Amino acid sequence: QVQLVESGGGLVQAGGSQRLSCAVSGRSLALYTMGWFRQAPGKEREFVSAIYLGGGSSASTDSMKDRFTISKDVAKNTVWLQMNSLSTEDTGVYSCAAKFRGSSAWTYWGQGTQVTVSA
Repeated sequence: QVQLVESGGGLVQAGGSQRLSCAVSGRSLALYTMGWFRQAPGKEREFVSAIYLGGGSSASTDSMKDRFTISKDVAKNTVWLQMNSLSTEDTGVYSCAAKFRGSSAWTYWGQGTQVTVSA
């Protein structure tokens, strides 16, 4: 069974940075596409970014692409999301997820970590 545990959330001022971690256990993350999602208060969960088996990545919007960087270390079985130039609109619960290569469904989810950006 694969388990994902996020950490690194907290309170940050607008314009600041935050680095989220997702520790994977149970199987090697080398087998999965890894992703980050977020859910703002009162809104649907949205895709943020993903990193693929070969190391390539994608982001949901140009704004996220410019400010957020997803990375992974297979040896540490950990995925990170570096977020810069945060705004209050980035507030939400950030969750990491894993899916098998070629699958459209995200199979495993973490419990999420709260990121609150203050004005």
